[in-house]
Amino acid sequence: MLDLNRLKALHAVHVYGSVGAAADALMVTPSAVSQQIAKLERETGARLVERNGRGVRLTDAAGLLAEHAERILALVQTAEADFEALRGEVVGRLNVGAFPTAARGLMPRALAELGRRHPDLSVQMYEREPERVIREVARGELDLVIVQDWLNRPMPIPDGLSRKTLLDDIADVALPAAHPLAASKEVELSALCGERWISSSPGTICHDWLVFTLRSAELEPEIMAMADEYPTQLALVAAGLGCAIVPRLGRDPVPEGVRLVPLLPRQTRRIYALWRSDAARRPAIRATVEALVRVSSGEENGWAVS
Repeated sequence: MLDLNRLKALHAVHVYGSVGAAADALMVTPSAVSQQIAKLERETGARLVERNGRGVRLTDAAGLLAEHAERILALVQTAEADFEALRGEVVGRLNVGAFPTAARGLMPRALAELGRRHPDLSVQMYEREPERVIREVARGELDLVIVQDWLNRPMPIPDGLSRKTLLDDIADVALPAAHPLAASKEVELSALCGERWISSSPGTICHDWLVFTLRSAELEPEIMAMADEYPTQLALVAAGLGCAIVPRLGRDPVPEGVRLVPLLPRQTRRIYALWRSDAARRPAIRATVEALVRVSSGEENGWAVS
């Protein structure tokens, strides 16, 4: 009889293209993946991997088995969801992914509330970038994820996923305290012509959004520094090295030398939870979404987001 964990390892190599990438997705070591596939070879009596330079590639037999494994694993997930729904109890294990500011600004309170209300539910949180967690929830590697996009640049969501908006998070411009506009009640984005900018790394949602937004306002971005963490961006602003656009969710205390000014037009990102539609029957999914909705209230958390 084929072992599900071994099929899962083979399927992950098939999907991600290498043992190392599969191990990263499954959150195990490459050695563990290789061992599972070696055991599967003995179970099936078929050669499943071949050397390919410094890595490996799957054989035709492995590709066929991986396609069956995908259907088998999907059926197992459906059966688990149906069984949990039948019991009606918030139990089991839930793997949740969240982008960094949601991991800091929402998840601690949500996890604490779930622990109080549902002590038989075990939630494992992973901090991930939105593009990655969307792939992982679509493939069933994560059960529920928190992602973001910007209202003026929405992100496509794959079919088969359900979503629940948690909050709209407004972003302000961070200016050095000595900046001529630092004392303004509001500032038009177009008034920031000629400014130097501090951004996230190229290829991230926030970097691509900043470039898109500035160019939409006919401002050519001069990016002088890139840092993925907002506290680092604010430190660079405090040093007078440029401006940054910083959302309010999970924002750390603003350092001396920085002034946050609302932008016109408002720059807003939408934060929402995603899960597979075929898993929506799971009480654990519903309970987690409900907890996230509750803690997303600006009044409860002490910060206003809209």
